[in-house]
Amino acid sequence: MAAPTDKQVSKAVSEAVGDDVAKGLRAALALRRLAEELETMQVTNARRKGWSWQDIAAALAVSKQAVHKKYAEMVTSDDRRR
Repeated sequence: MAAPTDKQVSKAVSEAVGDDVAKGLRAALALRRLAEELETMQVTNARRKGWSWQDIAAALAVSKQAVHKKYAEMVTSDDRRR
């Protein structure tokens, strides 16, 4: 995933809070997808660095069960590809 530029993020945020509803909804969707991608990337990074599921859950303000259910299979399959 290529990191978005500051200008792209600023534009998306501006559109998300602007008066044009269609642009706002598209921007909100783009930001939600970006946040999901970033979270997945960082959970994978944390596991590779030895973080426990409890540590990750605390950082994300969710339960250990929630973060494990969402990411355990994904992180494990990613590790197998390395």
